[in-house]
Amino acid sequence: MKLDKKILEEKIRQYRESKSCSESTLTGLCEVAELPISQGEMTTIACGFAGGIGGTFDEGTCGALTGALMANGLALDDCEKIKNNAKEIFKTFKEEYGSVCCGTITSNGEDKSQCVDCCVFIANKLADLWGE
Repeated sequence: MKLDKKILEEKIRQYRESKSCSESTLTGLCEVAELPISQGEMTTIACGFAGGIGGTFDEGTCGALTGALMANGLALDDCEKIKNNAKEIFKTFKEEYGSVCCGTITSNGEDKSQCVDCCVFIANKLADLWGE
């Protein structure tokens, strides 16, 4: 499946104005991929992953990454491909940001200036994997 990355970025940036990283990444990817799930369902599924999983920040995984992982599972029906993509996006994210921990990236939630870029970065990586 090939996604329009320009539209994907626009959607994520738009959603990130009012939604968490997990919600924005999941919703942006699923909408652009035209997956059969409502925006309300996506928000509900992803809300517990906000702020590094339940707002734990310093202990939890970045919501951009968890949102991408959820979208990957919803979009594919091949368990092996889902796992391979998950491993690749985890590795790529960690290489780019030096950590997958929300608190490390955001100074324990004090500086969220990188958040939208994290969401766009990992969504684009997943879009690349889906296009292969």
